[in-house]
Amino acid sequence: MRRPKLRGRPASSAGAAYASEAGGLRVTKPGVAPASVDATITYEGQVLGARAGESIAAALVASGRLMCRTTRRSGNRGIFCGMGVCSECAVTIDGQSGRLACMEKVVPGLDVSMDPPARVLESGTPDATGVPQAPDHELHAELVVVGAGPAGMAAALEAADMGADVLLVDNRRGSGGQYFKQPAEGFAIDEAALDAQYRAGRGLIARLAASSVRVLRETRVWGSSGPDRLFAVSPTRRYVLRPRGVVLATGAFERAVPFPGWTLPGVMTAGAAQTLLRSYLVAPGRRVLVAGNGPLNLQVAAELCAAGVDVVAVAETAAIFRPGAALHLAGLAISSTRYAAQGLGYLRQLRRVPLLARSSVVAAGGQDRVEWAEVARLDPHGRPIEATRRRLAVDAVCLGHGFLPSAELAGLLGCAQSPDPGSGMLTVVRDSLGRTSVKGVWSAGDGGRIGGAQVAQVMGARAGLDAARALGHVGPTSTARERRLDRALARHERFQRSLWRLFDGPRLVDQLADPDTIVCRCEEVTLGELHAAATPWSAGAGALKRLTRAGMGKCQGRYCGPIVAEIARRASGEPLGARSGFAPQAPSLPTPLCALASRFGVPSESTPAATETTGVALTPPAP
Repeated sequence: MRRPKLRGRPASSAGAAYASEAGGLRVTKPGVAPASVDATITYEGQVLGARAGESIAAALVASGRLMCRTTRRSGNRGIFCGMGVCSECAVTIDGQSGRLACMEKVVPGLDVSMDPPARVLESGTPDATGVPQAPDHELHAELVVVGAGPAGMAAALEAADMGADVLLVDNRRGSGGQYFKQPAEGFAIDEAALDAQYRAGRGLIARLAASSVRVLRETRVWGSSGPDRLFAVSPTRRYVLRPRGVVLATGAFERAVPFPGWTLPGVMTAGAAQTLLRSYLVAPGRRVLVAGNGPLNLQVAAELCAAGVDVVAVAETAAIFRPGAALHLAGLAISSTRYAAQGLGYLRQLRRVPLLARSSVVAAGGQDRVEWAEVARLDPHGRPIEATRRRLAVDAVCLGHGFLPSAELAGLLGCAQSPDPGSGMLTVVRDSLGRTSVKGVWSAGDGGRIGGAQVAQVMGARAGLDAARALGHVGPTSTARERRLDRALARHERFQRSLWRLFDGPRLVDQLADPDTIVCRCEEVTLGELHAAATPWSAGAGALKRLTRAGMGKCQGRYCGPIVAEIARRASGEPLGARSGFAPQAPSLPTPLCALASRFGVPSESTPAATETTGVALTPPAP
């Protein structure tokens, strides 16, 4: 297959030209009618048009404002993960600092400003997070499912259909997770014109709303003293959850690969770009480079093209046009004609976009935001071939280097984990039914091991059935249902094996970084500082964390952790093991200190209001 040649264009003042044209990044998608720009917010003293209900991040990007906070050492930061994990988009809203622009919704009249490098709290000043000092609320359920993505929704529905009392907990306002993300409130929806991914998600969300599952939204489970005692917090309440069984469907986050300039505003994950596009009809930029490894990048690039965005190139670390690729394509088609055809459709959409195989973005630069990026071919070890560097003018770079499981809660619960040499990350040890090493705890989907949305959904259903049976519920058709799920799981796993043989490329860790490149975005620790601290006697990633502060920031090492662990492994010569990374500790997610100061475990005088749920009211059953 012949690919278009890379278009050359000097990288000069693309960022400045784009930023001056406010509102030019709002786009359209079939089946989603744009809501009117009916609200205004103030950003750094300037009035911006916005859509009520969209994220503050979307409103800022649509207006060409990408800077959210400033740091002590390395300048300004902007939207990066788009899912509330990295905390790079922290802003000050109506005087309250530390609020995440990607998670906060637009309310007319908000006053938004960039977050300073550090907060100063005077004695007696209430915490700026807005979480009140209130009693704890104790909730009982037979089964608690953590996470409302494909795996979590499927697990909750299957267990509820078997008669189990199920409480589903998720840290977002709406169900669906990253894969089934839906248009924000306020958009007019034409169901018939939506794409298959939207429709599948809407179907699952509708089933959830009509079920007996109790749903606790905007609530993060941050700690535990055992499988029967989980600690959680929402913007208005603190909870102690008392289940008899737990299904962990905590999902995944995108893997980080540092390179010079990757902390500039405008450099974001492919998932963040897709959220802007699919949930808010906002493009990340006008001239976009998509780079990394895997099929998500092709989907994001194709969707951006369809929305009228100029995708200057897709840089893919795998040599997907190599001899023998046809064999893997045949495996994809045999496993799933539908998804193989979907992938070919992305390639057709990208027929005029240069697809650079065995290549990556290797540097980015600009004044206050990304204005140019360099791409280069990689050698078999993932190192840039200097003679192949090429500079492109861009105003956004979207990075997708695969995913890592959000297994922190599993670690806190004591579930056995094993290293995955392919990703350099720990994965949860579980059997085909999702059972972990801890009795009463199941793991489903990408939160235990990366397998994709289809595998996650089937695994979630399988875990939900097994959990309901363990709780004493047996349905008349459960055995036949399990056999159908097992066949579907085998088919989806075959598809994934063929897919990743096609996208098999060098695993990038720090090959693209130089000594001055920041590896830990939160604490601004450079590669050179990590290498200087890493010795055969530094005793692993935990020691590097204490010596350099890498991993001590708000994201708790999610993005730098695998890199720190690999640097420590090289220095020590020890193989990757179950104790190679950072030790699990509470809080497993960024949590306001005022929530941690509470005396958990004391039942309150009342139960949460039903307005926080969908399905039925949150009334705990009698013990």
